Amino acid sequence: MPRDRQELSVNPPKTVRDNASRLRRLNFLSDLLDTRFAVPGTKWRFGLDGLLGLLPVVGDSISWIISAYMLGEAASAGVRKRTLIRMFWNITVDYVVGLIPLVGDIFDFAFKANRRNLELINRDLLSGNKNNSPTDK
Repeated sequence: MPRDRQELSVNPPKTVRDNASRLRRLNFLSDLLDTRFAVPGTKWRFGLDGLLGLLPVVGDSISWIISAYMLGEAASAGVRKRTLIRMFWNITVDYVVGLIPLVGDIFDFAFKANRRNLELINRDLLSGNKNNSPTDK
């Protein structure tokens, strides 16, 4: 195989700079979806996820797609499979309960799946765990 073809087939190692940039994007998306707006005079915050949840099925589906993108970014950053499964569970619960009329709308404003997932990502990456950890099976 020619040298240039071999170089293209090898994925470069993840660098701290790559993950720092990725974490900035994930933090932005998490904030946008879960905590961007504040109710004046309270500590209560909400984001586009709650607002999109007011649109039956379509809004919850859009939120789920953005959350799934964040899950893919976490996998690319080297987050452990166990953590990815917990993240998937969070966004799936957010999606399924969000489909229930009225109860789902209230739940969308209260359950911050993306914030929870960002905390899981940070905890996982800061602990130094990698996707190929022998204890991650």
